[in-house]
Amino acid sequence: MATTAYVGPGQQRSLRACMVCSIVQPYSVFMKAGCPNCEEFLQLVGSGDAIADCTSQVFEGLITLAEPTQSWVAKWQRLEGYVPGVYATKVSGVLPEEAVSAAQDAGVKYIPRDGSAQEEQT
Repeated sequence: MATTAYVGPGQQRSLRACMVCSIVQPYSVFMKAGCPNCEEFLQLVGSGDAIADCTSQVFEGLITLAEPTQSWVAKWQRLEGYVPGVYATKVSGVLPEEAVSAAQDAGVKYIPRDGSAQEEQT
C-alpha cells in the first residue's frame, strides 16, 4: 500500500524538521504519528511540547530520499538506515539535553544537523 506525503500549498508553514534525523513533515504528522525514525526515544506523538523541543521550523535545503540504503546522498547526509522521505540538509535549533541522552541511550549517536559539529573522520 502506497502512502502519500503530499503537502498542500497552505501547509508549508506547518513544516518542521526533526533535529535528530532531519526528516521534514507537517506539525500534524508529528502530532499523530511522531517521527518515523526517532519516535522510539523522542516520543513525539500527542506531545506539542516535545514537538516544539525536538523539531524546528528553521531548516535549509530538501532532499527526497527514495532508497536510503543505495543512495550516496543518504551516506553523505548521514541518513543511512532511515525511512524514505523528505529530509532537510541543515536543521537549526538546540536539542534538549534530555533528548540527547535518550538518543544516546537508544544507541543513536547524535550529531547536530546545523553544521556546527563535524563528524569524526575515520
